Amino acid sequence: MTDVSTQSIVIAAPPERVAEVICDFGCYPEWAAAVRSAEIVEEYEDGYASQVRFVLDATMLTDEYTLRYEYAEDISRIEWSLTAPSRVQRDQHGSYDIVPGPDGGSVVRYTLSVDLAIGMPGMLKRKAERMIMDTALRELKRRVETPIGA
Repeated sequence: MTDVSTQSIVIAAPPERVAEVICDFGCYPEWAAAVRSAEIVEEYEDGYASQVRFVLDATMLTDEYTLRYEYAEDISRIEWSLTAPSRVQRDQHGSYDIVPGPDGGSVVRYTLSVDLAIGMPGMLKRKAERMIMDTALRELKRRVETPIGA
């Protein structure tokens, strides 16, 4: 059974702005350090991405994979899952839950479950998951809170 990890962060921007940044997949290489490319493969009729192909290069770990996305009607929840096993992952499920927070900001809860195709001791895997989630949330916060055009 795959472990599920969850972390949260407060972002000084309304939920709509947070969702806008999360859904702008083509810009991920500009702010997500490990993402080399993110290409929308398919879209829903409303223009939101239904499948996105990622190329990841996190120093000693590289991978290429496609995620299938689903969205809550109000975009308060963005979920994804791996469409097929990759070189490094057998399975991946994740989500962002975005709710109004203090002072007009947002609270973002990031949940992630990854089943690796490569062997890794449980303690090392949990440490890597925490580091990946910490980095992802900090980078998202920085991107969202940076004024547009800065």
